[in-house]
Amino acid sequence: MTIRPLTAALATLLFTAGCASAPDPDPVGATTTAASPTAATTPGRSPAPEGPSVATPLVARVLAAPIPVRGTDGKVHLAYELALTNTLAQDVTVTSVDVRADGRTLLSLPGDRLAHWTRIIGNPGPTTVIGPAQTAFVWLDAALPPDKAVPDQLVHAIGISVPEPMPPLFPATMTEEVAPVEVQKRQPVVISPPLAGPNWLNANSCCEMTPHRMALNPISGDIWAAERFAIDYVQLGPDGRLFTGAKDDVASYPYFGADILAVGDGPVVTVLDGLPEQVPGATPSGLALQEYGGNHVVQDLGGGNYAFYAHLETGSITVEPGDHLRTGQVLGSLGNSGNSDAPHLHFHVMSTPDPLRADGLPFVFPAFRLDSRLAPDGLDPLLDGQPARIEPGFPPRDEKDTSPIVYDVMTYAQP
Repeated sequence: MTIRPLTAALATLLFTAGCASAPDPDPVGATTTAASPTAATTPGRSPAPEGPSVATPLVARVLAAPIPVRGTDGKVHLAYELALTNTLAQDVTVTSVDVRADGRTLLSLPGDRLAHWTRIIGNPGPTTVIGPAQTAFVWLDAALPPDKAVPDQLVHAIGISVPEPMPPLFPATMTEEVAPVEVQKRQPVVISPPLAGPNWLNANSCCEMTPHRMALNPISGDIWAAERFAIDYVQLGPDGRLFTGAKDDVASYPYFGADILAVGDGPVVTVLDGLPEQVPGATPSGLALQEYGGNHVVQDLGGGNYAFYAHLETGSITVEPGDHLRTGQVLGSLGNSGNSDAPHLHFHVMSTPDPLRADGLPFVFPAFRLDSRLAPDGLDPLLDGQPARIEPGFPPRDEKDTSPIVYDVMTYAQP
């Protein structure tokens, strides 16, 4: 059994999961001067790196400019995606990717680590080789110490090699400096947790290569990363297990039917109810695009932030479009509807009211208890009915104004 990402069935179109990100507003172009002729931009384009023009066998773009967010690991995360397209009729091997700012390197991915973070469109396997006319995505997480200032702009140094160089245009090995991007100034929205009680596990979230983090949706002619910061919540029992009894019975999961709480004040935008519960452990099929989130609620939190509560229990939703919710108000129950094969709450914040055609946005909780963290290899055994494997020596602590990272186990206070 696995907890499926919201749009896993789109894998045949993109990766092991499907989602993507909204384009950012047009950046402010630099002024052309005699000293830096390539600093100019065309409206609608990202600024070109300064310096003379050079041939770049790989062209690059950032799906969405990153928004800094502080995680429970104490670091400030800049999590985003870089698209690389091979313009040549030969393979290009990416030997390194560095994220740089203000003369310092914030993240360095040499070849032996890079494959873990890189996928070709339509091929879920790790790779560093991009074939002719292929596009690959590199998932980036520049995690900064809390005492380091967040830079205003990032640039990407891409090391490449080609089997058939074309001097003087490009040699056999070179480093391209591409895709400058402004770091967004907006702050993550501060919200309350969507659940209450102990032992809530963040089973699928930022910033590792989880199904949510990798989810890219090809919808309406673009790619969207709505699930960039999405969380799949399941609850550990007193014995550390998710279920007791038959794993294909939703009644075996004690947290099935738990109250789902509004994370902030704001109106309900859309509601879908009436979809049946799925059988735990079975892969759903035949879903329409609008049914992937199962029974769900979308709420407008203001400031361009929309909350998405997904896979709710059939018939449990107590709100309607236009209702104004208050923080902590019960809006439905945790279920197993839609693209789900284990009872859980899928929750994320997004830039539009469309759960899939949106850019995923970070969020923080003002206060919660971080009890423990699941070991990196502990999820599959847990979903097979074994007790949770907890990271040894993890110090419990109170968190304030942070965002949970994957495998956190938390207690949320009653509203």
